[in-house]
Amino acid sequence: MAVQVVLPGEEIPESLLPTSKNPEKPLRLGPGLRHTPPSTITSTVAGTLNVDNRKNGIWVEYNSGRYIPHTNDLVIAQVHHSSTDSYHCALSPHTPFATLPHLAFENATKKTRPILASGAIVYARVAAASKHMDPELECLSATTGKADGLGPLKGGMVFDVSAGMARRLLMPAGKKDGEEGGPGRVVVLEALAERVRFEVAVGRNGRVWVDSDEGVKVILAVGRALQEADREGLGVDGQHEVVAKVLKTL
Repeated sequence: MAVQVVLPGEEIPESLLPTSKNPEKPLRLGPGLRHTPPSTITSTVAGTLNVDNRKNGIWVEYNSGRYIPHTNDLVIAQVHHSSTDSYHCALSPHTPFATLPHLAFENATKKTRPILASGAIVYARVAAASKHMDPELECLSATTGKADGLGPLKGGMVFDVSAGMARRLLMPAGKKDGEEGGPGRVVVLEALAERVRFEVAVGRNGRVWVDSDEGVKVILAVGRALQEADREGLGVDGQHEVVAKVLKTL
């Protein structure tokens, strides 16, 4: 993996591309990059270039106020209204409503499907997305066909974070810990979990759902810590300071 800052329109040299052990594995371009045939790759945004040799993938890590749905993204959606066969859900103020079929839940039938009212919160996966169609959601894992934690989220509160913070929270533990290519450690949730009990669901669309059986004060403390760490772009020490500060309010 290699990491460096790139600017919009900057061509990515071949020396920075991933070096997969499998030469037949196709190169995977992620957000922030554009391919111009035959072999030119340029950045479309300013940010940090991240390269994953294992997956033969490359992308630009950046903060953006606008979420663009991509297939397999995990998102936190809010039901706006229902039609005959689907729920129509808001992902962000800047994207069209996503459709969530009534039967896109584990073991759902017309009689057993969840009945979701306007305003209900759902943890879902983007099943299909393109610039030519509205996003389609489902509450099923792409690999197991099971819910695997997806579905309606009851209770709790939803907090907004930046798209960059959401990406970091969703990264595997190794990358969160700043291993090669990682954008830096995110320790807020781990530090809070040492003192209080809570559960979270992170949406790639910049939303984090938090719930706790210890009460509203804990929920607010977790949300506040995440937002402060995100806003300040804090390192490990700064995140621990934020956690210590919010815990004093409990």
